Amino acid sequence: MALEHAILVSLTEHSGSGYELARRFDKSIGFFWTATHQQIYRVLKRMHEAGWVDGVEVEQDGRPDKKVYSVSTAGHAELSRWIAEPTQPGQLRDELAIKIRAAEHGDVAALIDEVARHRDSHAERLDHYRRMEKRDFAAPEQLSGSPLHQYLVLRGGIRVEEGFTEWCEEVLAALERSTRR
Repeated sequence: MALEHAILVSLTEHSGSGYELARRFDKSIGFFWTATHQQIYRVLKRMHEAGWVDGVEVEQDGRPDKKVYSVSTAGHAELSRWIAEPTQPGQLRDELAIKIRAAEHGDVAALIDEVARHRDSHAERLDHYRRMEKRDFAAPEQLSGSPLHQYLVLRGGIRVEEGFTEWCEEVLAALERSTRR
C-alpha cells in the first residue's frame, strides 16, 4: 500500500490539514500504517499536483493560514481502483522470529528478556485497542458504513495483538523450560 492510499482513506473520513492528518496517523490509522509528518506533507503535495486532493486555504486568527485537504473526484476514483486491486496476503516478517530461530547460538536469557519486552509491548497495545473498542464502539451490531469499517479494522488489530501476545507467552514458557534442563 502506498501512503497516498492511507491518506485518501483518512481524508474520506474527515477533511484536514497536513498537521491534522499527521495527528490522526499518530492516533488511529498509524497503528496500521505509519508515516512521518514530513512524509505526509510531501505526499499531500504530490497528491494535490496529481489532482487526487483539493486544498483550500483557511485563515486562522493569530496563526498562519492552513491548507485543508479533501478528496477530489479523481482521488475517489483512485481509491476505488485501489480497493478493487488484489493485494498480497500478509506474512509474518519479524526480526524477533529470526532471533528465536537462532536462540541456540546466543544468550538465551537475553532472548527471554527480549521476548518478554515484545510481549509487554503487544499487551499494552492490545489494552489500548480494547479501550478504544469500548469507548468508540459500544454497540458494534448497530454499525454500518465508515464506523463499521473502522470497527472491523480495530477488531483485526485486537486479534493480531491477542495472537502475538499469546505466541510470546508460548515462546517464553518453552525457552524457560529449555534453560532448566
